[in-house]
Amino acid sequence: MPETKITIGGRQFEVACQEGEETYLHSAAKMLDDEAQILSDQVGRMPEARMLLMAGLLLADKTASVEDKIKEVRAELAEREAELAGLRNTVVEPERIEVPVVPQQVTDTLAEVAAQAEALAAAVEEKAG
Repeated sequence: MPETKITIGGRQFEVACQEGEETYLHSAAKMLDDEAQILSDQVGRMPEARMLLMAGLLLADKTASVEDKIKEVRAELAEREAELAGLRNTVVEPERIEVPVVPQQVTDTLAEVAAQAEALAAAVEEKAG
């Protein structure tokens, strides 16, 4: 089991970890050190146990806040998934559009008017020519 040195609050600690977890351990130690540094800047020097306790509590508070946010996002995601499932199961009927049909009587009358207009035009051409 490898041992590695981490620094938190200006103090070095030697800790053991599983093989391959060194990077994760250093990342976690960095987060804890950042919180310890904030405490040190605000309060000044304090006993090691108290500093680690306070830094751990600050990280736990942040973690709880993130977990609450994750719950909210998951609930919203579940709502959206349910909405999407409902939309997928919805059959959308195409909108029916009715186009008025010209009655046959009107078509016949227009044909008669056109025939009369053509006859008149032919008569005018005959007289003119």
